[in-house]
Amino acid sequence: MPITRRAALGAAAALLPAPALHAQGSEPIRIGVLTDLAGPYRDVTGPTSVACVRQAVEEFTASRPGFRVEVISADHQNKPDIGINTVRQWFDQRGVDVVTDVGNSAIALGINPVCVEKDKIHLNASAGTSDLTGKGCTPNSIHWAYDTYCLSNTSGTALTKAGGNRWYFVTADYAFGHAIERDTTRFIEAAGGKMIGASRYPFPQTTDFSAFLLQARASGANVLGLAMAGDDLINCVKQAQEFGLTRSMKLAAIIGSITAVVASGLQTMQGMYIAETFWWDLDERTRGFTRRVQQKLPAGIFPNYVHAANYSGVLHYLKAVEALGVARAKASGREVVAQMKRMPTDDDAFGRGSIREDGRKIHPSYLLEVKKPGESRYPGDVYRLAATVPAEEAFRPLSEGGCPMIRN
Repeated sequence: MPITRRAALGAAAALLPAPALHAQGSEPIRIGVLTDLAGPYRDVTGPTSVACVRQAVEEFTASRPGFRVEVISADHQNKPDIGINTVRQWFDQRGVDVVTDVGNSAIALGINPVCVEKDKIHLNASAGTSDLTGKGCTPNSIHWAYDTYCLSNTSGTALTKAGGNRWYFVTADYAFGHAIERDTTRFIEAAGGKMIGASRYPFPQTTDFSAFLLQARASGANVLGLAMAGDDLINCVKQAQEFGLTRSMKLAAIIGSITAVVASGLQTMQGMYIAETFWWDLDERTRGFTRRVQQKLPAGIFPNYVHAANYSGVLHYLKAVEALGVARAKASGREVVAQMKRMPTDDDAFGRGSIREDGRKIHPSYLLEVKKPGESRYPGDVYRLAATVPAEEAFRPLSEGGCPMIRN
C-alpha cells in the first residue's frame, strides 16, 4: 500500500525529540539528526532516519546504564545556509558531538569545514556525492551506506552489459544530480555503452517532468537514467509510465530505494532497476533489524539503505565512544573517527564491514529489479536480486578518489 502524507505526518509526531536516556555520568553524548522533514526527501530520509538513530541508541544503551545519550533533529530545508547555520548553532549552543543523516550533497560538503573547525563529527548517511571521500574528505567525517560512484557502478555496468547501451539522463540540477550523471556515464562507457543526452531540471521546484521525458523518448535511448531521488523520482516515474516510455526504455533509478517503490506501488514501478546497499529482506539479520525499527513507524513503512545507515553508523560511533571513554570522545571528534576506522563494523543492517582511511564505509551493493504485482508474496516483497557487487569492488578505489589525506 502506498505511504500517504498523512501517515508520514503521523510518524513525525511520534518522533519528536525524546528525553535523554538517563544514567550515571556528567555530560551526555549528543547526536544531531540534520534531515529533510518537509521537503522532497522527507520520506527517503526524514522521520524514519530519526527513528533508526533512536533504535541504535536504545539498543546500545540497554545494557550500558553508564551512558547518557540525547538525540535532537532539525530540518535543513535543502538550503545550504540553513543547514550550515543549524550545525554551527548545534555545536556552539547545544553541545552536539556528531551530526548524522544530512541528505543533501551541497549541505554535506558545506558542513565538513565546520566539523573540522569545531573538531566534531560528520557521520553522513544520506548525501550521495562521492566527493565526501574524494576532494572533500576530512579527518572528521565518515560516509556511510552509499555514494554516487557505488550505485552508478552497480547500475551502469550491469545494465549496459545486459544490452542497455544507449542512455539518456533526467538529472537534478545540483551537486547530487551532477555527480550521479558523471559517475554513471563513466561506467556506461567503460562497459561499451554511450550517454547520448541529458536534461537537467531545477531542484527542488520541479514537479512536471513532461518536457524532459519527451526529449528522452525522442533521443533514441534504450535506458532512462534517473539522477534524482525522493518525491522527484516518484513523480518522474509516474509521468514516464503515462507517456509510455517503459514500452521502449528500461528505467534505472540510480539512487532509488524501497521507499519510492512502496509509495508508488508495483503497478507503477514494476521492471525498474534500482541499486541499493541495504535490502530489508536480504537475510535474517536485516529482517530482524527491520522488525525492531518498524515498531517506531507507521504500518507499511520499510527502512531503506539511508535509514539503515543512520542505525549502523550511530551504533558504530557509540562503540567507538565506549572504547575511548565519553570524556575523551567529547573532547575530540577527530579521535573518535580514527577509532571508528580502527574497529571493524558489524551490525544487523549491513553485516560485517570496515571503514577506509578516506572515511568510506565498505560493504556490498545490490542491483535489484522491481517485481510485478502478481509476484509479490507479502508486504515489502518488492525486489528480485539481479546482481551483487562485492564490497571490494563496489566503491571507488582509494587511489582514485583524490582525498588529500591519502598519500600515494
